[in-house]
Amino acid sequence: MQNTKNPLIFVVEDNQMYNKLVISYLKTNKLTNVESYLTGEDALKNMDKNPDIVIQDYLLEGMTGIEVLIKAKKTNPDVEFIFLSGQDSIDIAINSMKYGAYDYIVKDQMALQKLVNKIQKINSVTELVKSNKRYKVGVILFFIGLGVLIIVTLFIAIKYPQIFGF
Repeated sequence: MQNTKNPLIFVVEDNQMYNKLVISYLKTNKLTNVESYLTGEDALKNMDKNPDIVIQDYLLEGMTGIEVLIKAKKTNPDVEFIFLSGQDSIDIAINSMKYGAYDYIVKDQMALQKLVNKIQKINSVTELVKSNKRYKVGVILFFIGLGVLIIVTLFIAIKYPQIFGF
């Protein structure tokens, strides 16, 4: 994820009213970097923008959400997918997760709040991963610096033994 403070989010929903509702709800929850698409094809054409999260319906005009997910993951493997669908089927949910979706949320009165919670969770995990990478780099650099210091000290001790009283 490029930006955990304001990730680029694609909303792919063919119902225009629900699409606008999702975008409005995200923006009221301080997620303002949002782009709207009515078809999976349009979203795929814009994958070069490297979205961090794609929120999409499972059943779309032209292609299914799974097809969008598979094609998008080929070009952008780090993008997280959250399905927001009216399909209340455990088989569909499991199938979407099998193909790499982060989560599957059934459209109900709590769906949008669940969606924001999932986005916050994705952001938290991403920030933690970044923090761990910075920590590992810091530890590696510390030990490299320590190794260089030891080698320089040994070199000086061998080259100029009188400095160390040998």
